[in-house]
Amino acid sequence: MKNTSGKMLDALVNSMFKFVDQPLLPSQKNFAPVEEIGSLVEINCTEGEIPPDFAEGVYIRNGNNPLFGGLKSAVSIFGQSHQCWVDGEGMLHAVYFKKDQHGSWIISYKNRYVETETFKLEKHIHNKPCFLPVLQGDASAVLAALLLNGLRFGAVNKYVSNTNVFEHSGRVYSVTENYLPQELDISTLETLSDWDVNGAWDRPFTGHPKKAPSSGELVIMGTDAKKPYYVLGVISADGKKLHKADLKFKRSVYSHDIGVTQKYNVIIDHPLTIDIKRLVMGGQLMKYEKEGFARIGVMPRYGDAESVKWFEVQANCTLHILNCFEEGNEVVVRGCRALTSLIPGPDDDVGFNNKFEWFSKGFNFAHHTKDVSSADDIFAEPGYFFSRVYEWRLNMVSGEVEEKNLTGTEFSMEFPFINDQVTGLKHKYGYTQVVDSMASSTCGMAKFGSLAKLYLEESYAMTSAEGKCEELIKVEYHKFEENNFCNGSVFVARHGGKGMEEDDGWIVTLVHNEETDVTQVHVIDASRFGSEAIAKLTLPQRVPYGFHGTFVSMPSQS
Repeated sequence: MKNTSGKMLDALVNSMFKFVDQPLLPSQKNFAPVEEIGSLVEINCTEGEIPPDFAEGVYIRNGNNPLFGGLKSAVSIFGQSHQCWVDGEGMLHAVYFKKDQHGSWIISYKNRYVETETFKLEKHIHNKPCFLPVLQGDASAVLAALLLNGLRFGAVNKYVSNTNVFEHSGRVYSVTENYLPQELDISTLETLSDWDVNGAWDRPFTGHPKKAPSSGELVIMGTDAKKPYYVLGVISADGKKLHKADLKFKRSVYSHDIGVTQKYNVIIDHPLTIDIKRLVMGGQLMKYEKEGFARIGVMPRYGDAESVKWFEVQANCTLHILNCFEEGNEVVVRGCRALTSLIPGPDDDVGFNNKFEWFSKGFNFAHHTKDVSSADDIFAEPGYFFSRVYEWRLNMVSGEVEEKNLTGTEFSMEFPFINDQVTGLKHKYGYTQVVDSMASSTCGMAKFGSLAKLYLEESYAMTSAEGKCEELIKVEYHKFEENNFCNGSVFVARHGGKGMEEDDGWIVTLVHNEETDVTQVHVIDASRFGSEAIAKLTLPQRVPYGFHGTFVSMPSQS
């Protein structure tokens, strides 16, 4: 009976729904997927050389690489539903750094899909698109997609595992926050199995888990469209034990990141919400609610919902945290803050029928000289995706909040990262990718034309166009050549560099040249940040723009 009903549902979907490709503009060429390259390919330094005290290990970047040619839309009598720009199956791109017996570097490259259960279902069983898109589109089409996906596959959406890669207790995982992480074989990139912490974690898992300083515990959370909306977890350093707490949220929030300090977990609750009732009433499933509230929670490491101290903050969308730490009576939180979200995309409220126009205008920072403080004004002029590095100081005694911009209105910054050795601790430096406004506006998708180094203990006074005086931090830039854009940037500490300067290490990033269609790995000395990369390695095929990377040290492994 189950097999027969499944075939009937398949026949219904095949007859009523048509998958169509979402077209790519010429300027979006490097967002198109690539094939798996197969065996490990040895590569050489095109320019410069890898220093002898660079760590042996693997640089891995995750990103979406949609099956069957690209992102899809589904057309039916219910209307249209669309995959969003963050959709698409995860593909890992790995660069292996190891030394031979003479101390010479052997560097190689490999890529491979993350083979989740839904990947196997579409690729190996059906060999065609099966899951109907659910993140964007006509409300009736999205509702139909959610229902039919659930009935056919027992899951309302695909497990794409395309956001990040992390290591815990000697094991490496790929993850996206709508499902569990997938354990990987680091040497082959083979997907081994889902990780549910010995059966103790049965819900979505954040794309940005954080290791607590000193203890090595992994702090995680999982958000969901149904109750419990937000559950926080603390996994022991050996990966075997789990503390779990339902924080009893009253709304479903798309919270993409979590922070840690020596004693606390830091929780972002902003008005980027997922609401089935809103969808039923004809609205979007996921939406940034410009009239909604934002707050930051500070919770003792092994606390519960009642132990969280909440701080009301100005409404914002903060997808990525730079770092958090304790200083006196305050918990300091730093992140990249915007006043709206580019996930999942436009809706009728903004008055744009053309999705490309909405993205293009949002990235046009040419006249973005003022800081729009009210969400009501955000769409009044171009540049509404502008993101600034921001600081919240949360006083645990008085309950007061001090919040301010750390960077100015010259450049929009995102995808922040630090030396992982200072996670949860007071730090001197941070790093971000810098949006190329013109290229992003032309493309309608984010492109990053440079990197920024943040000097968090060096500041200067700046007067804005409105006459407002701000104390901003010093920023140094590493600019790439024209039409070259980076992604997946990480900090790699000098091997054996503990106790040295915080910026004693290198930035490793993927850089794609859109004129030659060639992708390179650039290695940049973090202490001479504005200088030319010390090494450039050309990869055997282009790597599409993607999301987050990591570096996994593998000393004495050959």
